[in-house]
Amino acid sequence: MKTRHVVQLLVLAALWGASFLFIRVGVAEFGVAPLMALRVTIGSAFLLVMLITRGSPRAAFATLGKRAVPLFIVGVLNSAAPFCLFAFAELTLSAGATSVINATTPLWGALVAYVWLGDRLTALRTLGMALGFAGVVTLVWDQVASAHGALAPAPATTALAAAAAMGAALLYGIAANYTKRHLTGVDALTIATGSMLGSSLALVPFAIATWPAGHISAYAWGSVLGLGIACTGVAYLIYFHLLNVAGPARAMTVTFVVPVFGILWGAMFLHEQVSLVMLEGCSIVLVGTALATGVIKRIPGFGQHTRRTS
Repeated sequence: MKTRHVVQLLVLAALWGASFLFIRVGVAEFGVAPLMALRVTIGSAFLLVMLITRGSPRAAFATLGKRAVPLFIVGVLNSAAPFCLFAFAELTLSAGATSVINATTPLWGALVAYVWLGDRLTALRTLGMALGFAGVVTLVWDQVASAHGALAPAPATTALAAAAAMGAALLYGIAANYTKRHLTGVDALTIATGSMLGSSLALVPFAIATWPAGHISAYAWGSVLGLGIACTGVAYLIYFHLLNVAGPARAMTVTFVVPVFGILWGAMFLHEQVSLVMLEGCSIVLVGTALATGVIKRIPGFGQHTRRTS
């Protein structure tokens, strides 16, 4: 990968890591559905402009019309529902911890592919999944242990928030496999635009019904603009560029860098505590993800006895 592509990948990871910061700031004032509806509506408008200014918008709009139903389903599975679950989780969890749980998405993708599509699951990939989920347990334990004072959430509340974040990562995994089955052949920008429009349609009614009655600060509105423009619109633009010039495998390595920025931004701007246990949990999750996705293809000595006796 060329130096400029590495820089673009780091910028992308920084933007997606910042989304957890903006969610943490905005959800307290907007609530879950209004915040996420604004995010996907701004993002879909940005992507729609990209689609229109591209070479053949007529063909893209024709595809949007023909694939409206699967695109709407992907929008719910890949944006509307997981975004809301992450926002709910961040009412309790730190931005850094939530960004690490988000990194389990490839683990869920591999598991869903095994159950749904019959993809092969090797012993090494199974080990990676077990490690990844063990890392999440370590993170949740750290969040419970670090909560102090009368206003600290109950352990059950923290566990529920972690379950919501894991559920969001699971939905990402389902969405990826659904897209592979039902939208193969449709280009990435068209899928992203159509699914984001679908998620907007799904969330706007909930946002209207739960719109906050009180005053919303400029600080919270700034977080919305950051989420919609920078973390969705600009981030997608960079991601599609990396897909074209560096290929999917290299572009997806951003998964391993996002938690670093999620933890960094949370510590810098929200003064979140970064404990040694949290860093250990993050490391375990990332090693497990690397094993489960095949980034680490072999551990010396692992599985050798099985091969000799089979």
